[in-house]
Amino acid sequence: MPSDAHVFKIIPTIQQYDWGKRGNDAKVAQLAAASKIPGFEVEKDKPYAELWMGTHPSSPSKVKETGEVLSDYLARNQHLVGLPITSKFEDAGRGNLPFLFKILSIAKALSIQSHPDKETAKKLHEQSPQIYKDPNHKPEMTLALTDFEAMCGFRPLPDIARNLKETPELAALIPPSTLESFYAVSSKPHSDESKAILKDLFSSLMTTPAEKFVPAIQTIVSRYNSSPDSSPTPATLRSLVLRLSQQFPDDIGILCPYILNHLYLKPGQAIFLGAGEPHAYVYGEALECMANSDNVIRAGLTPKLRDVPNLVAGLTYECGEVSRHEIQPATFEKDKASVLYDPPIEEFSVVKVELKKGDEEKQRAVDGPSIAIVTSGGGKFEWSEDKGDQKSLEVSHGDVVFIGAATPVAFSATGEDGLTLYRALVEA
Repeated sequence: MPSDAHVFKIIPTIQQYDWGKRGNDAKVAQLAAASKIPGFEVEKDKPYAELWMGTHPSSPSKVKETGEVLSDYLARNQHLVGLPITSKFEDAGRGNLPFLFKILSIAKALSIQSHPDKETAKKLHEQSPQIYKDPNHKPEMTLALTDFEAMCGFRPLPDIARNLKETPELAALIPPSTLESFYAVSSKPHSDESKAILKDLFSSLMTTPAEKFVPAIQTIVSRYNSSPDSSPTPATLRSLVLRLSQQFPDDIGILCPYILNHLYLKPGQAIFLGAGEPHAYVYGEALECMANSDNVIRAGLTPKLRDVPNLVAGLTYECGEVSRHEIQPATFEKDKASVLYDPPIEEFSVVKVELKKGDEEKQRAVDGPSIAIVTSGGGKFEWSEDKGDQKSLEVSHGDVVFIGAATPVAFSATGEDGLTLYRALVEA
């Protein structure tokens, strides 16, 4: 591959966390097999949780033709990252992309978690580099590929108050003075006072001793199972509590649905989570894009290390309807088929391209690099190199392609199933 190639295929990596879907039921496994990762074969009983596309040192992509680590290649060919990006993001000059692109295949709930802001991430990395493996923040956007279920952000205060009153076993875990203060502010507009009380409430819950919360969970589960129709708690909330209790018996995270928003996304819907937002993905398959980090602060629903003090300390305690997390898609370019998902951060945006057989779409050059994954169908990428030479690349299901900065590219669908791809990009 010539050193000035602007567009080329890369090899993604897979993560086999226990919460992943098994075997070929997982889109991650299907895409990994289709992308022809060297030596990879799908095993029907193994979990396939995440497909990574990017330069994070924990699991970097490689240039497909040569096997070279992508970040090494980009460090030697910085024009592919682009001066506006290398000037703006410190690590970009070393060949690191500002974003990490993923596919998720979720069979059971991920941990109750949040991600640190930059200042906190740097501090945690310095203190515990074996746990917090980089000094970067991790704002993230999740775009549903199938029906997708999640918990996301704190519920409106009146909803939390109602759930406490309708679930006496839960309310009994909160100190009476904290509970009284919370009820007093729950009908008021969100304020610094209500944030402080919500923090006290959540901290009290997450630090409750097991000898108290385990009997409470068991009583709630028994009640829901024995007489579900008699409970005023919504059926969807009861169902989630029961499923979590089966996946993680007697875990404090089973109680978080009473405090956190519970939502369902349809394919094409997306949510964004900034630093300090509590969340847990529950089921389904999605595309995820984030700042180039793997920092996760966990507090429940996980066999991994829990860091409740840092999670409680780092949350924003913003609350409200889940719609505040939604990202509304827009057209990427006027009169074109591409759809843009543009969260309120600098590191990335995502464009969806969906073409029928015979269709073509030209996209303008962007300031920085991008990564595209073909999720269905097949077709062709076409572009011009610096000397004006016209180039093309055949692509099919599972192919992952790097597109260099300042490169206009045309996508065309040649397969019977058309061409669907998602492109993560960064602009200055």
